[in-house]
Amino acid sequence: MIDNDILTIDEVAKYLRVSERTVYDWAQKGEIPSGKIGTVWRFKKSAIEKWVNDRLSIPAMTSPADAIAVETIISPDRILILNYSTKRDVLTALANNLAAAPQVKNRQELVTEILKREELMTTAMGRGIAIPHVRLASVTDLVVSLGVSQTDIMDFQALDDEPVRLVFMVAAAHNQHAYYLQTISFFSARLKNSALRKDLLNVKTPDEAYALLIGC
Repeated sequence: MIDNDILTIDEVAKYLRVSERTVYDWAQKGEIPSGKIGTVWRFKKSAIEKWVNDRLSIPAMTSPADAIAVETIISPDRILILNYSTKRDVLTALANNLAAAPQVKNRQELVTEILKREELMTTAMGRGIAIPHVRLASVTDLVVSLGVSQTDIMDFQALDDEPVRLVFMVAAAHNQHAYYLQTISFFSARLKNSALRKDLLNVKTPDEAYALLIGC
């Protein structure tokens, strides 16, 4: 019988209720406590439990509304009105836009890593929203770009099979793990508001979208 405190990727995935690919991605990026025995990833259950508890405690320390000042991480010049039908075109356009921010020091790395992350597992969360995200050493501070698509993006493979229309891209520094998670959580929570989603989809200019975001 397997030692209860040593878990496989499959066991961690079941424990956390995520896919094995997600656990593997986290392990590869050092985002979850793990180690290799030979070429196989293994996890201490006690370390995983602490990791989960630490992350569940983040919202308790401060509410998302207090934690995220939207105007400090996005600006009208990082909001695009798009008309692409494929996620690759959308992700490339947003990554190139985001790379113009002074916080991003390596455009090609950002484009490459965003596309690679999407190949591992879709970042489409349902309701027509996707939140592609990476942490990189070449990013000095967290920054966000938004794409409002006038065309249904059909190949994001969202969990609810709905086409994506709103894409929030988040790039952060390696040492911003908590802030990175708070930012993703913030936009995920705010975009549950159907009225906000509808208003964003109806904007004609980046300035209109920005006004909605800083007011949300």
